[in-house]
Amino acid sequence: MTFNNIIIESEGKLGILKINRPDVLNAVNVATILEIEQAMHHFNDDDNIYVVIITGQGKSFVSGSDIARLIEMDGLKAREYSRIGQRVLSYIENMEKPVIAAVNGYALGSGCELAMACDIRVASEKAKFGQPEVKLGIIPGHAGTQRLARLVGIGKAKELIFTGDLIDAQEALRIGLVNKVVPLDKFMDDVKSIANKIADAGPTAVHIAKTVINRGIDTNLTTASSYEMEAFSILFSTDEAKEGMKAFLEKRKPKWALDSNG
Repeated sequence: MTFNNIIIESEGKLGILKINRPDVLNAVNVATILEIEQAMHHFNDDDNIYVVIITGQGKSFVSGSDIARLIEMDGLKAREYSRIGQRVLSYIENMEKPVIAAVNGYALGSGCELAMACDIRVASEKAKFGQPEVKLGIIPGHAGTQRLARLVGIGKAKELIFTGDLIDAQEALRIGLVNKVVPLDKFMDDVKSIANKIADAGPTAVHIAKTVINRGIDTNLTTASSYEMEAFSILFSTDEAKEGMKAFLEKRKPKWALDSNG
């Protein structure tokens, strides 16, 4: 599989996607977003991949949308760009497998939106976050207005979007935008450690947990809890649950059915 704007790799049970446009600090355009979509479908369909990591090549995660392309858009083209971006980020958010954003540098505009669509966000100490679109006379178009408010609260989201201010990794951690901040010299090792912990868990259980959390978060507690109850009970009918509990009692590592090495 050949790409022009991204690099994909596999490392054990991990799939790694690197945005690779360092000459523009990994700014994205339609072609890049469509390549990300293709790669994420590929990883989700690969039974040997349990967790996906998205990061940036070089010093930036994604610095935003390619403004040289944005300025050429009229209203209809902008709407189509927004639609494509929202579709791809929604897929990442709702795909079966967990996705970790390894935010190594700038995550601005579309980059912040991409990170927010991932399940877990780990930032290097050099990372910067922001939705600076208002400084261009536009607003976030890849659901940034919605995901940011859900992650950090409506008041903080309005402040960041209205001012276009950038925040550093520690402030992103304080407001709940990222899960963890890691020194740059051990950044990817730490991200992979988290990913491998997830990959060692029951894969079906992780998939269902992601689905239940995502489905339940936008509904009331009673309905969301009913999703959990049904999913909890269904897992007890799987060989995975039987193997996980048996392995625990026998004090050994479980051998999951989906593990090609098991």
